[in-house]
Amino acid sequence: MTPAEAEASPPLEGPSGHAPPTGPDAPLAYHNSKFIDSEAARPLRILAEYLRPMDAFSKQRVHDTIVFFGSARLAEDGPLGRYYADARELARLVTIWSQGLPSPTHRFLVVTGGGGGIMEAANRGAADAGGRTIGLNIGLPHEQRPNAYITKGLLFEFHYFFMRKLWFAHLARAMVVFPGGFGTLDEFFEILTLSQTRKLDRRLPILLYGTDYWKSLLNFEMLVQHGMIDAGDLDLFHFVDSPTQAFDLLQQRLQVSMEPVTPAFAKSKNPSDKPRT
Repeated sequence: MTPAEAEASPPLEGPSGHAPPTGPDAPLAYHNSKFIDSEAARPLRILAEYLRPMDAFSKQRVHDTIVFFGSARLAEDGPLGRYYADARELARLVTIWSQGLPSPTHRFLVVTGGGGGIMEAANRGAADAGGRTIGLNIGLPHEQRPNAYITKGLLFEFHYFFMRKLWFAHLARAMVVFPGGFGTLDEFFEILTLSQTRKLDRRLPILLYGTDYWKSLLNFEMLVQHGMIDAGDLDLFHFVDSPTQAFDLLQQRLQVSMEPVTPAFAKSKNPSDKPRT
């Protein structure tokens, strides 16, 4: 068909005899909320939960993080309220220290799961110090609400647990695990497994806060006795019982470098990679 013939031809008609819809009645696929929420578009939603935080972290020059895990059910005035106060103080100490580091980027930002309890305490402590702090919230059936202390522009809502976990691991330089339940255990063992298998190209200091709580909950020595883990695997984490003890250990173990890349992603190691020395 020549251009003249095309111009003279009537528009194509739909089943009803009318011209097919255009504009808002037939939006682009990525503007079509019904399609985006469909099963067919699940890969797009997963990808969005990777790209959205990466874009924000890059623009806001977030370099790397210290992860705080712990129970959302732990109340400031409850039976284990001292852990709330300790998480808040430790996050404050870490943030003051990180703000004073000689670096062109914002280093060691406190990141939490964005909810209440220990997560709120850590975000609150970082805010007390005047620092920025990140929340990686997760949408749950009982609706976990983000706490009020997360920095504007650094709150992210996730649907997929595994994408949220990826972002915890991607930028983490250290992890502090306060008392918690299933969710805390899940997140702790995820990072612990990555460290044990050396899947990440850097070692993460892992602190278990509250020796009595963790030793009464988990018998790590029994795993060694039964040959389930090596004795050396017990060196992958350390027990701490005060904000100053935890802070001193973090200062000793964290490597302050001047990498120009922002964000500073952890790289995944392959079997063919040379072993670390």
